[in-house]
Amino acid sequence: MSEACKDSVTRQTVNEDEAGQRIDNYLFSRLRGVPKSHVYRILRSGEVRVNSKRVEATYRLKSGDLLRIPPIRLAEKAAPHIPKFDMPILYEDDCLVAIDKPEGIAVHGGSGVSFGVIEQLRASRIDARFIELVHRLDRDTSGVLLLAKKRSALIELHRQIREGQVGKFYFAVVAGKWQNQKQDVRFPLHKHVTESGERRVSVKEEGLPSRTVFSLVERGEKVSLLEANLKTGRTHQIRVHLAHLGFPIVGDDKYGDFSLNREMTKSGFRRMYLHAAKFCFTHPEGQSMCIESPLPEAFMKLMDYMK
Repeated sequence: MSEACKDSVTRQTVNEDEAGQRIDNYLFSRLRGVPKSHVYRILRSGEVRVNSKRVEATYRLKSGDLLRIPPIRLAEKAAPHIPKFDMPILYEDDCLVAIDKPEGIAVHGGSGVSFGVIEQLRASRIDARFIELVHRLDRDTSGVLLLAKKRSALIELHRQIREGQVGKFYFAVVAGKWQNQKQDVRFPLHKHVTESGERRVSVKEEGLPSRTVFSLVERGEKVSLLEANLKTGRTHQIRVHLAHLGFPIVGDDKYGDFSLNREMTKSGFRRMYLHAAKFCFTHPEGQSMCIESPLPEAFMKLMDYMK
């Protein structure tokens, strides 16, 4: 593996979209492939300057700041091939883009995944100054995925999510004959890592407060179709709440009914049946919005098959 060096000092002026973020996060996003320890070292040593002065890693950039970034030496490795972005766009304007994400595609690279939706979108829009995820979906969950095209939009939408001002609605096909027309579930959730290094979530008293409201859409003898209104946004929240109730999502390989999953796979139903159907929020320019993704045909095919 050879080494490459950016031979000269880089000077950059911070624009309005980049203002407000910490300088360490700014450098992480621009010096991809450079270890975080090295980024912190060049900050501590003063090799990075803002307006000709040293700054702490916690310094928040201001519009018009002039950055000096020293030459960076890094190992050269073959960049992964990122396929052309080819996903339905549900909505787009100057601030936002909403994608109808297929199941089986990660939203970002990492943990053994070379690339995800955001890398594909960035590669297809090389002139875009800013594209960041507003929220995340599990790899095997399909549906509405919102991204920000301006930092101001990202900050505003994160505020709304943090303060519980967004509506997130999902469809799920679960194992079992669901009884209640509406059920308000409030199980605390605790994240942990197994001995094999796998990330898991379980219901525990010491966990974080978590709330999902489930509504019955269609009840079958073996499976039921539910709508889930996500009131908090914990990792794997819908999946764990349903599994804890005894109604795991069909096709869930972490918390599911594995014998039913094998039966469904043999019958041609190979996905996890969780779909992000609707995302409601206030647009950064003030208007109320709901972006919707239609129920995938596979969900109704499964319901019909199980009849």
